Amino acid sequence: MNKTTERLIFIGLALLVAVGGYLWWKRQETPPPPAAKVEAPPAPAPAPTEPEIEHPIAQAEPPEPLPALADSDAAIRKSLAGAVGEKVLGEFLIASGIIRKIVATVDNLPRPKLSQKIFPVKSPSGNFIVTGAGDEAVIGPDNAARYAPYVKAAEAIDTKKLVEVYVRFYPLFQQAYRELGYPKGYFNDRLVQVIDHLLLTPEIKGSIRVAQPKVLYEFADPELESRSAGQKLLMRIGVDNAQRIKAKLREIRREVARSEVAKPN
Repeated sequence: MNKTTERLIFIGLALLVAVGGYLWWKRQETPPPPAAKVEAPPAPAPAPTEPEIEHPIAQAEPPEPLPALADSDAAIRKSLAGAVGEKVLGEFLIASGIIRKIVATVDNLPRPKLSQKIFPVKSPSGNFIVTGAGDEAVIGPDNAARYAPYVKAAEAIDTKKLVEVYVRFYPLFQQAYRELGYPKGYFNDRLVQVIDHLLLTPEIKGSIRVAQPKVLYEFADPELESRSAGQKLLMRIGVDNAQRIKAKLREIRREVARSEVAKPN
């Protein structure tokens, strides 16, 4: 091998080393692109489930098809007459929208306000009776007499027959409840909840002080005034009337619920 060939080989080797070094340096200078992040697939959404029914209503096939909810007043009124009496219905029951008003009233009793417009029964006659004035104003002892006809009518109701009517027309009660905005709710469960709530109403012995900050009277005691509309109603009608209404509510609860009433602490 002559000197010229050796020089060419030497130059070639030098070029290879230079190119290799340059490529190695570029690799060190430029970091490799990050590996693509593999995201875990999102967890599947849980399948929607219906809330568990606590107090189901066992229904038999009705003797005749039920009317549409909007056309049910005549049928429910006729059926109620056997449990309540036609005279009582005429005196106390509102003539139209009976099932819807019952459902709306039940649902609103545990809430702060209860509109008279949704009551299924007529308001008692006379005015709310107060004795004394200013800081001495109390619910008058004669005020309870305004509610006596309602209490007497409630006690005369045949509870079993009343519940039979309720069970027969239950699909319409359920429809009315869902129309209120509870598409998955179960009205009988709500009814039992409301009865339990009303049974916890305190029974206040003696006079109850009231105040009149605006047009309507309120309980002077903030704790009593903070109670629900239903509990305040039971306190306004007097202890004796309230105890008698509670006794009827316990009868109804035994017919529509599977569990015993909760005892207050």
